[in-house]
Amino acid sequence: MHHLSDEQFEEAVGDALDAIPVELAQAMNNVVVLVEPEPPADDPDLLGVYDGTPLTERGSWWDAGALPDRITIFQGPLERMCSTPEELREEIAVTVVHEIAHHFGIDDAHLHELGWG
Repeated sequence: MHHLSDEQFEEAVGDALDAIPVELAQAMNNVVVLVEPEPPADDPDLLGVYDGTPLTERGSWWDAGALPDRITIFQGPLERMCSTPEELREEIAVTVVHEIAHHFGIDDAHLHELGWG
């Protein structure tokens, strides 16, 4: 297990977001990325979650006052699965990419095929 301060963990999430190609970052629409200490009690190993309407499913109705989509990254499970700072930063980056892919409408099965599962 490797632990980062809350500030260091949020910085690592920010670094992962900064590493996303500019074209993809610019294509993201109305989405916020949050960090929470732990996932819901019924899924204690959850690393991240996307909650929203993927870009591929948005119709003309969507722009009528929709709240931002949310990507939440869970610090506790990521820290518990990693033994070095490098490994933790890599897993944070993979989790961020995984959840952003959901924003673009890519499902878990396809992410696993691509090696981002």
